[in-house]
This record gives sequence, structure tokens and C-alpha cells, in this order.
Amino acid sequence: MILQDFVQWMELAPAIQRAAAVRTISLAYLDPDVDAEARSVIEAALTITLDDPAIEVRAAVADILGASPKAPRHIIISLASDVNDIAVLVLARSPVFIDSELAEIAANTGSHMQIAIAHRRIVSSAVSAALAEAGEKAAIGALLDNGGATIARMSFRRIAERFGGDSEIREALFGRPDLPPDVRQLLVRAVGDALGAMPMARAWVPEGRARNFTRDACDRATVAIAAESQTEDLPALVEHLRATEQLTTALLLRAVCAGNVAFFESALAALSRIPEQRIAHLVRAGRAGALRAVYAKAGLPQVAFEAFAAALDTWRRLASDGEPKDRYRFTMEMVEAVLTRYADITDGEANELAAMLRRFAADQARDAARDAARTAA
Repeated sequence: MILQDFVQWMELAPAIQRAAAVRTISLAYLDPDVDAEARSVIEAALTITLDDPAIEVRAAVADILGASPKAPRHIIISLASDVNDIAVLVLARSPVFIDSELAEIAANTGSHMQIAIAHRRIVSSAVSAALAEAGEKAAIGALLDNGGATIARMSFRRIAERFGGDSEIREALFGRPDLPPDVRQLLVRAVGDALGAMPMARAWVPEGRARNFTRDACDRATVAIAAESQTEDLPALVEHLRATEQLTTALLLRAVCAGNVAFFESALAALSRIPEQRIAHLVRAGRAGALRAVYAKAGLPQVAFEAFAAALDTWRRLASDGEPKDRYRFTMEMVEAVLTRYADITDGEANELAAMLRRFAADQARDAARDAARTAA
């Protein structure tokens, strides 16, 4: 009888009064002191309000029940299919949804609802994957800004593939502390390619010089990414570089001269298909003959082996000295050792590597000067 009276009153009352009444009974539904029979009647009344033509009435239900784990499931699901202003109230907060439901909604709705899902306090990797695949730019931005979102490596890569050319999304990706190194490098490469293709840049700088500049900048960034990566992340970075044909002799030699021997070991293991632990033992023990055999199995050019051998010899010597050196002095000693080994070699590829090392040493000198200036300031 109470329910019939409520229905009759709802048919005659103004929308503002209906909204206030619905807000009151929604709060009553969540009151733990309400008995089961009364709660059942209230649930029926709230279900009826889902058909109310006034948005403010349905919004009142969504506002009160939207964040409660005790909310009736059928009511929350219905509200999620309502107009945007109502749907977002439950999609952004309700713990009633399971991941598969949120993923399906994210894959089949527009930006407003996707943004609401991306703003949830906790976003699982499954939901993030759906957003990464189908989310519009604004939803992707919200997802990347959400520290409670778990984003898998493949989802990061998919976002980079879809929106890597967008500066705002790219900045948000770089701002994620959990961005995998291989995806970070993918973005760096995309930026380098875009800069190299700019008509203005090509008009100012000769093509060959612009190509060297772009390649050096990308390699430099890649070495820095590898240096900052955890050991367990290096194989994925190496595989990405290999698949995209960026795992070059010049890049590996640059990495060794910068002291990043772990990256070189990971690359050598991947290319030679020899366990990385064995590679590390050969490199660090200075067993030149065995290392030459592994180097050849990896398919790296023989003309460059002496460069790697000289750099590794110097690296081991500097490590055994125990005397700390700044980045510039360390790099200069490494580069000079390699260039000395190449002094009498005229092979074209060796000369190209030597030119790269000289540019690398110059870059390090400028960086050291900037660091000194910042410290003095």
C-alpha cells in the first residue's frame, strides 16, 4: 500500500519535489537500521523511478547510490545506460561493476563514459586495455593521469601507437613512472622521425647532417633510457630495438662507451641466443677469445670487435681502479681507448664508427659543461 501511494504521488508531484523524495528514500535504503522488508519496498520504489522523465530525479538516485557497494545491481546497470550526465555518476564510482562490464562499456561508448571509467579510483589492467584500444584522446589522457590505473606493457604500446604523435598524450606517457623502456624509446624515435621530416629543418640543415643529428639524438636518448631501466626490463627494450632495426653497432658501442655494459650484455645475449648470465661472465672476465666467438655468433661486424674490446678493457680497468670519475672524464677515456685502437684502420665502417664516437665525446663534453654551470648556479 505504501508503494502504491508513492507511485501515485510521483505521478502528480513537481520534478523538484520528486527528486528530493527520491534522494531521501535512497539514503534510507543505505541505512543499516532499516529492516529487510522496508528495504525491499524502497528498492521497488527506486526501480520505478528509473522510468521517471525528469533527469534530476534519476540523477538523485545515481548521486546517492552511485558510490555504494550496497546499491541494487539492476539499478546501477540501468543508470549506466542513461544519459551521459547520469551514467558518469555511476561509471566513475560504483564498485558494483565487474571488470568485464567496464571493459565492454569502455569499448562501445563515447568519450564522456570512457572518461568516467578512466577516472575510477582503481582501474584494472583489463579495463585499461579496453581504453587503450578504443578510448578517445580525452579518455586516454584521463587514464594516464590516474595514478590508480594499472596499465600493461602492451596497453602502453597501443596508446603510443595510436596517440604517439599527439604532444599532450606523449607528455602524459613520459610522465608515467611505470612506462616501459621500450615504449619510451618508441616515443623518442617517433619524435626524432617527426623532427627529421620537418620541411623547415630540412631546409636549414643539409640532408646528411640532419640524418646524423637525428640518429645521434635518438641513440643518445636510447642509451639514457637503457641506463635508467631495471635489469629485468632490458630484454624487452633490446627486442623492441631489434624488431625496429635500431639495434645497431653504433648504438651498442655508444652504450658501452657510456658505461652501460649491462645493455650490451643483454643485446649480445639476444642476438647470439646465449644465456645472458654466460655472456656477462665472458664480458666481465675479459676472455677475449670466447667473447670474439660470441660476438661473431651475434652477427655483429668483425671490423668493430676491436672497438668493443678496447672499450671493455678500459671499462674493466676503470672499475678496478676504484677512483671515481665524472661522466665526462669516464667517457673520454673510453672513447680515446677505442680511437687509439682504430688509429691505423681505414675501413669505411670503422671510420664511420670513429666519427660517431667523436660526436659522442663532444656531446658528453657539452653535457658536462652544462652540469658544471648548473652546479655553480
